[in-house]
Amino acid sequence: MRTLVPSPVRIIGTGLIGGSLGMALSGAGVPVQVEDVSPGTTALAVELGVGALPAPEDEDPALVLVAAPPDVAAALVDRALRSWPQALVSDVASVKTTVLEGLRERARPADLPRYIGGHPMAGREVSGLIAARADLFQGRPFVVVPHERTLPEAVTALRGLATEIGAVPVTLDAASHDIAVAQVSHVPQVMASLLGATLLEPTETALGLSGQGLRDTTRIADSDPRLWVEILGANAAAVAAVLSPVQERLTAVLAALDSLTGSPDPARGSRRALADLIADGNRGVRRIPGKHGGRTDAFATLVVLVPDRPGELARLLTEIGQIGVNLEDLRLEHELGRAVGLAHIAIDASREELLTRELAERGWTVAEA
Repeated sequence: MRTLVPSPVRIIGTGLIGGSLGMALSGAGVPVQVEDVSPGTTALAVELGVGALPAPEDEDPALVLVAAPPDVAAALVDRALRSWPQALVSDVASVKTTVLEGLRERARPADLPRYIGGHPMAGREVSGLIAARADLFQGRPFVVVPHERTLPEAVTALRGLATEIGAVPVTLDAASHDIAVAQVSHVPQVMASLLGATLLEPTETALGLSGQGLRDTTRIADSDPRLWVEILGANAAAVAAVLSPVQERLTAVLAALDSLTGSPDPARGSRRALADLIADGNRGVRRIPGKHGGRTDAFATLVVLVPDRPGELARLLTEIGQIGVNLEDLRLEHELGRAVGLAHIAIDASREELLTRELAERGWTVAEA
């Protein structure tokens, strides 16, 4: 089978990302060799379909993917460059400047053109090989990070790999990549963890009042501390640069709340500071791209009550299709003991009135979003 990826591919490190890459590439017909510091993990990777154990008679890899944390990635990339002098070598660590600088310190100058950074923007709250999935990268950005001496064929190969596994290739330099992931990944992790940490204090009764909003905002707080210490440490400067304005804004919010607490004459602008925060949050969230890459403020969200009976959600989705409205996004909310679930349906804003009317005529209850 002809693919866009030079092969065979050697994957060094078979955790969540390395394992998922191997599954996706193997599924696309690319010969994959697997290697891990743990013999047990390597054996499990073979059993799960990540790839095959390399044999002495096998061809040398044409492309090596190092799937390891930022603090060890440079050393492993350097080892791969020296071991296979004809291979292109990439790493998929979530921070790129640290890896590139480490490589410049240790690699032979003649080897550097064969290196290109990469970062698939995909993951799960759970880590490890057992959580790997072949479809993890479908529709997700895959950042291709060349440096000033990277060979053009290395760029082509990594963009081809991204396309082959169903991802969307995006090219950035290392510094731009690191500030971008601080903004959209690393700082959100810090904020979710901060919020999650506040939940150590409430009573069980208080926690019993929680709803979907709390689950949504704390979902990624349940992440691997060891992994995130490495990621945040490797990208410390970029993360701090993004968090600094957050700290300033939080200080202003605290001042506003203090002014409004039991004061007959709160400071002027206190309520405005709170309103501005919520409004800016609205505008920021609407900038997150939807499934077609466009801004989500072009969409409208309907909330439809779905009876807690088998087949009801399937019936709703079928009838939306019959009405002729395309579903842009779907989120389900279902609290324990409630007789109905809430289906939050995002559609093109121009179709909101039609869908609301047609669903009501078919017996569905449409609530305000």
